[in-house]
This record gives sequence, C-alpha cells and structure tokens, in this order.
Amino acid sequence: MAPQETKKAQAAKKAALKGTQKITKKVRTSASFHLPKTLKLNRQPKYPRRAVVKVSQFDEFKVIDYPLKTESAIKKIEDDNTLVFITHIKANKKQIKDAVKKLYDVDVAKVNTLVRPDGLKKAYVRLVPEVEAMEVASKIGLI
Repeated sequence: MAPQETKKAQAAKKAALKGTQKITKKVRTSASFHLPKTLKLNRQPKYPRRAVVKVSQFDEFKVIDYPLKTESAIKKIEDDNTLVFITHIKANKKQIKDAVKKLYDVDVAKVNTLVRPDGLKKAYVRLVPEVEAMEVASKIGLI
C-alpha cells in the first residue's frame, strides 16, 4: 500500500471509531438560565366541574337599550343612512351589529360607538346603501 492510501485508511478508521461531528460549545449571552419552552397541553378533565354550563344572558334585547330620537339622530337618519342607539355599556361593535341585524332584519355596513359623559354608550349604526334608514326608522316608530 502506498503511504497516501494508508493515511486515508487510518483517517477512515479514526472517523469510524470517534465520529466525524465537531463538538461546539454553545455561547451563552446571558448570566441567567431560562428553562426552554415546552409543549403545553390543554386540560382534559375526567368530569365537568359544574353540573350545568352557564348560558350567556347577553342577548340582542340586552345589547340595544333604545333608539335615540334627538334632532341630531334624525338628521343622521336622513343624511347619512345611519341609525343611532343607546346600548349596553359592555356591548362591543360586533354584538351591536348582530343585534341590529336580528331585531330589525337589516344589513349593517359599519358601527361606531362612543361613551357619553353621562356613562351611556351610544352606537351609530350605518346601514348598507340598499337599505333606507328612513324606512327602518318608520318601522321602529322613530318618525
């Protein structure tokens, strides 16, 4: 055997016995050790902790308190195709939109809300262009 072939054979023997991977040390950039994030599974209880699941009492009749019948609200109905309601303080825009859809059978384009200084929440409900706010207002009994 030539000397180069013996070198190759010895290198192969060494690689087979020792392995070819290089061991590198991890560079630590922080002095404190943090446990690695692991898989967190949801709980799967053997039995329910409550006998009856609590049903939400926050339906469309609780979400919308009453429609507003002020001069500015009537102007919004005429000019902007928008209905104005006083709503529950904890109702969000999606709940208000769903409640108006369910109660008055109209499609809603957009809902803007604000909390008045007296603590009541006012909702401006913009209807889609195909639906007239005047017709809905007369159906409700505003005009």
